[in-house]
Amino acid sequence: MFGTDRLPGLAPGLVVDDESGWTPVTRLIDGEGLPELLAAAAHRWDAQPHAAAALLWKSYSYYATLPVVLGWAAARRVPLLEPADVLVRADADGPLVTIGLRRRARVAVLPSDPLALTGRADVRVVRDDAELLTLLRESLLDRHLNPLIEAIRGQVRLNARTLLGSVSSAVAYGVLRAAGSLPGASVESVGTLLDALGLAELIELVPGPSGEPTVQRKTCCLAFTLPKPKLCAGCCVRPS
Repeated sequence: MFGTDRLPGLAPGLVVDDESGWTPVTRLIDGEGLPELLAAAAHRWDAQPHAAAALLWKSYSYYATLPVVLGWAAARRVPLLEPADVLVRADADGPLVTIGLRRRARVAVLPSDPLALTGRADVRVVRDDAELLTLLRESLLDRHLNPLIEAIRGQVRLNARTLLGSVSSAVAYGVLRAAGSLPGASVESVGTLLDALGLAELIELVPGPSGEPTVQRKTCCLAFTLPKPKLCAGCCVRPS
């Protein structure tokens, strides 16, 4: 969709064969691997712990949701981001975190998908579109992002709404940035996904300078608190 399988923040080809240096998300959720990652974020941005965690989460949630929302929008194929099947690596250069999947990770598909006929163990066939969206929410949000949010909040003081706002904007940005090359990426797709995730109230799509839909957040990633403050596009904080 973007002309390459090498995107900052995602493992090349998305699948990780050599897991050396990678950490399963389960180790972040149980708190064991999280302090080191949060410390790296604080060092990267020279930020207070809560602001560093919010910025780390903004990057993480964007790259974690990207394969899911684009897979759904492009082909109704949803990679199931179960925490035990998702790997994270801290990078000194580029995005702070890179995300990949273990080869055993499964993908959910509709009965009409050619993959549904293969009998492969890594393919889960669902009944219909409604069940596909339900499974998308359960694997991405209920079992992965929400528990990780709670683990982060156990380390630093952050409102869950702030972090869920980044998830909502990540979904919208992921779809809209692919709109030029992906027929299934549309404002309607953003609405369908956010409704399924229960996150529609955290952003608003508004016309941009040329009339194109842009994301207006209703929560803040706290980038304005950095030593060199930054106001992101669509930030809910207004310059004085």
